[in-house]
Amino acid sequence: MNQRPVTLSVDGMVSSSHPATSTVGARVLTDGGNAIDATLAMASMGWLTLPGRCGIGADAFAVVREPDGSVWTVSGSGFGPDGGDMGFFADRGIRSIPLDGALAVTVPGAPAALGALHAGGASRPLIDLWAPAIRVAERGLPCSASTRADIREAERAISADAELGAAYLPGGRLPQVGQLLPLRELAESIRALARDPLSFYSGSFAERAVDALCAGGAPFSGDEWAAGAQVQPEAAISGHYAGAVIHQTPLPAPGWMVLQQAALCDGVVGASPWLTAPAIDRMACAARLAFEDRFATCGTSNDAWKKVLEPAAIKAARNTLDGRVASTGTFGVSDGDTTSTVAVDSEGRAVSFIHSLAFTFGSKMTVPGTGVVLNNRFGRGAYLIPGHPNSVAPRRKPLNTLNAWVITDMSGNLLHVGNTPGGDGQAQWNMQLISHLLDHGLDPAEAVAAPRFTVFPGSDANVVGSPAELRCESRIPERVRGELRTLGHDIAVQGAWEAGGSAQIISVDNARGVLSGAADPRQEGIALGV
Repeated sequence: MNQRPVTLSVDGMVSSSHPATSTVGARVLTDGGNAIDATLAMASMGWLTLPGRCGIGADAFAVVREPDGSVWTVSGSGFGPDGGDMGFFADRGIRSIPLDGALAVTVPGAPAALGALHAGGASRPLIDLWAPAIRVAERGLPCSASTRADIREAERAISADAELGAAYLPGGRLPQVGQLLPLRELAESIRALARDPLSFYSGSFAERAVDALCAGGAPFSGDEWAAGAQVQPEAAISGHYAGAVIHQTPLPAPGWMVLQQAALCDGVVGASPWLTAPAIDRMACAARLAFEDRFATCGTSNDAWKKVLEPAAIKAARNTLDGRVASTGTFGVSDGDTTSTVAVDSEGRAVSFIHSLAFTFGSKMTVPGTGVVLNNRFGRGAYLIPGHPNSVAPRRKPLNTLNAWVITDMSGNLLHVGNTPGGDGQAQWNMQLISHLLDHGLDPAEAVAAPRFTVFPGSDANVVGSPAELRCESRIPERVRGELRTLGHDIAVQGAWEAGGSAQIISVDNARGVLSGAADPRQEGIALGV
C-alpha cells in the first residue's frame, strides 16, 4: 500500500471513505450547493456504501465552521429505554448489557441531527440531496470488499434477523464483491425521512420501532423515543494547540478528551522529532490519562469533563507526565464501525461529520418493514456499575465515541477540518492527526497515512479492565518500539496498515487560496476537488 498524493482544488473539496460517497458530495458542490448540502448528500449515500457502519438508525455528530468564522455543532445521540435502570438488569441477572438485540439499542440520533444540520444552513431540499441515495437503494449498489467483510464479521447475527438477512445475505449466502444489493424498503424510508426527518420519532414509524424493541425485551416507553427529536445547534468546545484553535464536539462526544490531550502535549510533542519514542510516549500517556478520567469521573449528566480541563488540573497532569516513572501505570481501545466525511465549499464553510451504528451492523436488528438497522450504542457505551457516572439510568445518554473537529488560527481563519472513525481510537488518533499537521507540518495525505499507535483498553463497556498495551503499526521502527518498551509500554505489533480508522482531512492554504485533502489509504475512500 502506497501513500497517495494530496488532492488540490481552489473552489471546494470533499473527502470520505468510499468513492461513491465522495462523488455525490462533489456533485453537490459543483452544482452550487454548499458544504452542508454536500455533507447531507454524503451522509445518505454512506448508508448504502458502508451499511454496516452507519445508517438512519445511527448516531451522528458534526462541527460546522461558517464563512464569518463562527463555529457550531450538532450532537445526535439518544437515550436508552426509560425502564432500563440498574434494577431492570439486576432483576434479570444481566451483568453487562448485550451487544446484539433490542437491549443494546439507544434511540437513534442521526435523523434529528441531520434535520438540525439541514435547518442550520442547507440551501437545497433534503429530497433533492437524498435523491441519488434513493435511486441507488432502489436499484442496488455493488457490494464492496469492505461491506462484504462487515457482513462476514456479523453473518451469524445478521442471519437471525429475517429482514437483515434478506438484504445482506441474499439467498442465504455471503454476497460477492460487485453483487448488487437492492434495498427497496430502505429507499422508502429515506424518501419519508427526506420529507420530514422528525417523523422518525413520532407516528407510525416510531410505533413500529418501539413495538419491535419491546417485543425484543427492551423496556422502552415511547416517550424516550419522542424525546430523541430534540436536537438543537450547540456551541463547539475549544482549546489551543501549537498556536491554533481546536473546535470540538461537546458531550456526549469525547471531544473534551482531544482537548485534554492537546493541553498535555502542547509544546512537548512538537519539541521531539516526528514519531520518535518521546513523542509517542507523551501522546500515549496523555491518551491513557484521558481514558482514566473518562472512566472514573465523566458522564453525560455531570460536568466532570470541565474540571479536568481547568488550568490547575492540566498543570498537575503535565507535572505527573513530565516526571513519571518508566511505567504504563494505571492510566487508563477497541476499534469500532463508523464512517465520516469532511467538506469545504468556495465560501470557506467547512463541515466535519461522523455517524455510526457503534459496532458492525449495530444491534443486528431492523425496524420491521423499513430496512432501518438500529444501533447498539447502549450495549457499547453504558455501564452496569452501581453509582458510576456512566451507569444506566432513565434519560441519561451513554457516553459516545464519536467526535469531529475543525482547526482555525487565532483570528478564526480556517486551517484544517478532519476526523476519523475507530471507536475509542478516535480520541487518540485525532490527536495524532492534529499533531502531524500542527507540530510537524505534514500535508493531509502524509497525516492520514502516518503510522498509527493506539492505547488499549479505552473505556468501551466491553473492554474495561483488559490488560494495558500500546498497539503499534509495524511501520513504527523496531528501534522506536524498543525504546517504548524501555519506557514501560507493553507493545503489541500490528500489520503495517492495520491499526484501523479511516481518516479524512482537508487543509487550507489561505495565502494561495488552495485546498488540499486526502482520505485514509487504509480504506477505499477518496478526496475530490471541484
